Amino acid sequence: MPQTSTDASRQKTASSRDIGIDLGTANTLVYARGHGIVLNEPSVVAVKAGTTTALAVGTEAKETIGRTPGSITAIRPLRGGVICDYEAAEEMIRHFVRKAVPGRRPRTRMVICVPSGVTPVERRAIIHASTRAGAKSVHLIEEPMAAAIGAGLPVSEPRGSMVVDIGGGTSEVAVISLGGIVTSQSLRVGGDRMDAAITDHVRKEHALLIGERTAEDVKVAIGSAWPVPGLPELESRAYTVRGREKAGGMPRTLELTALDVRAALDEPVEAVIAAVRTTLEECPPELSGDVMERGIVLTGGGALLPGLDLRIASATGIPVFVADAPLDCVALGSGRCVEDMDTLAGLLAPAKA
Repeated sequence: MPQTSTDASRQKTASSRDIGIDLGTANTLVYARGHGIVLNEPSVVAVKAGTTTALAVGTEAKETIGRTPGSITAIRPLRGGVICDYEAAEEMIRHFVRKAVPGRRPRTRMVICVPSGVTPVERRAIIHASTRAGAKSVHLIEEPMAAAIGAGLPVSEPRGSMVVDIGGGTSEVAVISLGGIVTSQSLRVGGDRMDAAITDHVRKEHALLIGERTAEDVKVAIGSAWPVPGLPELESRAYTVRGREKAGGMPRTLELTALDVRAALDEPVEAVIAAVRTTLEECPPELSGDVMERGIVLTGGGALLPGLDLRIASATGIPVFVADAPLDCVALGSGRCVEDMDTLAGLLAPAKA
């Protein structure tokens, strides 16, 4: 029997009820079934001081960081990839769900990505916040698995695939085979730690205090982990920052060089490389051969740091590749599970509060 326009409309509406969420420390992405990624906003909530009343969420709230009066507080509900402010996280998830799936909808099925090192308490916090925000059911998938799926790696084959997902709060390193994580490392090092490293470096070496938004701008503009042959001009780039003197408290400007920023980023980059080495050491020999042959795939915002792939390749002797659309891989992986939840159900962790 041919499908009527009414049937097609109902199917489209039904598909919108299932969503995948990359609940990141820095940004949250929402994938709606049948529509792809429909939302990508900062994981920030602005609340009235002393209350739980949200005044702004997402992009609008991020603009208030470091610039709010005493009556308003800008909160990042997640740190290290897990919820640190339960009420703000619940409000943020509810806002993003309503924005991603507008109109009156039945309660939504959600697939949410979590760090592989998440504790049972942290897992329950995510489930509770999502349920109170409007989820009919919550399914969890570990971030490295979602990243591998989103990057197009053959996770169901009996061959080893290695992924390094560097997000805002965590870095996830995993070797995957036959639909499961064989060995992995989860460390609370990511884009936020890199921003903090730049802030600390400027404070110690130049006696200047700068904010986290300024540090992030510096990282994006001139940050690197290794000399890049195709970008020789990167070595000579500079970036002017404005901050406050550590001693006198007066405003001052400072010109940072790319080499200065690379030195600041050395500690968090080395932490990621150490996790990659540990994962490789714990990997079964047969799968190590697969990784040697197929290489390591980088995903997440940290994968965009120039020269990071070259530095990891130099440290391990294994080819390293940056995934297409690395920022979207985790969300796309959760979306694949949403689109084909029955087939990929084995990849989803039981979500019992």
